[in-house]
Amino acid sequence: MQIIYHGHSAIQIITNGKSLIIDPFLSGNPLATAKPEDIKVDAVLLTHSHIDHILDAEPIAKANDCSVVANVELAAYMSWKGVKTIGMNMGGTVDLGFAKAKMIQAFHTSGIVDEENKQILYGGTPGGYLIYAEGLTILHTGDTALFGDMKLIGDRNRIDVALVPIGDHYTMGPEDALQAAEWYKAKLVVPVHYNSFPAIRQDADAFVSLLETRGLKGKVMAPGDTLEVEQELNK
Repeated sequence: MQIIYHGHSAIQIITNGKSLIIDPFLSGNPLATAKPEDIKVDAVLLTHSHIDHILDAEPIAKANDCSVVANVELAAYMSWKGVKTIGMNMGGTVDLGFAKAKMIQAFHTSGIVDEENKQILYGGTPGGYLIYAEGLTILHTGDTALFGDMKLIGDRNRIDVALVPIGDHYTMGPEDALQAAEWYKAKLVVPVHYNSFPAIRQDADAFVSLLETRGLKGKVMAPGDTLEVEQELNK
């Protein structure tokens, strides 16, 4: 299995000869090294409806003739754009054929800002995903604050890689993310959702150093980096 970090919270997972991308935000991210037209995937997964998570979902899904997986409200919105969708909700699991995706809780907001009409469209409840493939479990937390049931998620799952936001301001900051990492008990923690905007500037290397003081393993990935999951876990 490979994980490609495209910057911000955009994660591509390649497994069983196929691929999925979560929260594609490339064309609006100055740090991204890939363009939407570069992405070849078999599914697009969305954690919530904020523009920095859904911006490139439509063009990627259409170019690859694949489905967008999201909560039912966001899936309906995407379907109105002519995209194939799979609507789901908290606690549910979707079998993509090459991987399974379970939607889990996140504490955040979710809405689509219609600037022209000065309206906020309801985007459903925000979430995260547990991705199961090749006997591995990958956690994408989505945008979230710290909450106690992260411990329950860690207790009920043997998480191999946890992708955890550290940017602060809109999500957890490093201190809360450190507590989350302890509760998730993942074999490897990768910080995400930082440095894309001035408000979320963080030192990811410092965060990984803090993880190590707690006996946890972390890895900083720059946009465009690829992680060979089994190889990294076996180091």
